[in-house]
Amino acid sequence: MPRALITGITGQDGWYLSELLQADGYDVFGLALADDVNPVPPGSSRIVGDVRDSGSLRTALDECEPDEVFNLASISSVGESWSRPELAADINGLGAIRLLAAIRDIGASSGREIRFVQASSAEIFGNAAAPQTEQTPIHAVSPYGAAKAFAHHAVSAYRAAGVWAGAAILFNHESPRRPEQFVTRKITRTVARIAEGSGETLTLGNLAARRDWGYARDYMRAMSLIPRQEQPDDFVIATGIAHSVGDFVAAAFAHVGISDWQPHVATDPAFERAADAAEQRGDATKARSVLGWAPSIDFAELVGLMVDADRAEIATSA
Repeated sequence: MPRALITGITGQDGWYLSELLQADGYDVFGLALADDVNPVPPGSSRIVGDVRDSGSLRTALDECEPDEVFNLASISSVGESWSRPELAADINGLGAIRLLAAIRDIGASSGREIRFVQASSAEIFGNAAAPQTEQTPIHAVSPYGAAKAFAHHAVSAYRAAGVWAGAAILFNHESPRRPEQFVTRKITRTVARIAEGSGETLTLGNLAARRDWGYARDYMRAMSLIPRQEQPDDFVIATGIAHSVGDFVAAAFAHVGISDWQPHVATDPAFERAADAAEQRGDATKARSVLGWAPSIDFAELVGLMVDADRAEIATSA
């Protein structure tokens, strides 16, 4: 039975990846902080550790002896990275290099290969012309993107030094498990309440920003396939289709039967980011051809899935 260690296992992506790997016959371990009260996914084993602490990472790796390590640990909000830039750099950037260094040391001392996959991000590309590919120059425009860019470069450096290290360059990926501080979940949650008669207004920032939105479970399936390849490599994971924030809002309201959505929506500059890429749209041709991967649902289905989940939760709590 192959063994996998997932950092950031208590988040949206960690849950999906754990479920997928267990279904494929893996023994899954999840790295979590000692004071993290969030549960790990059923069937996985919790291991205490911190990507900010090299010693705890080496202890965790020695304890579970994984064949594969998936680094999902992250300050996952671009907006939060502006208010906590040093923490974003420490977790999103240095966390990856601490793991890679520990894996390299284990390989040198024991000869045991551990395959490493980094959850990279479209934010490393900043305002690069769309569509972005694995060859697009890195030019981050946020502390989050800069930290992820550092980690992405570290993957290349350690791969050149003989570590089996690859990266999934993940474009925006959503699900009903997305926390409400993210704009997509804020939209679907508020639209669900409006559909139930709340009478509230959905207040957002920049409605024109365009993103390539996919389903988080699909993206974790792609990530799980990377260490099963003969050679390590980097892969853009995206749908190839961009929609604006306004499109997301319109799709959410349309799903609940509201076509005239503008009266329910307001904009406030306070919700706009200090710097924001105008359009992120990925070209996943390489992932499709090498990994045999493709999205399972489209944009409208994803939005509907999230709205339905929020309406069901509201109904249950009523």
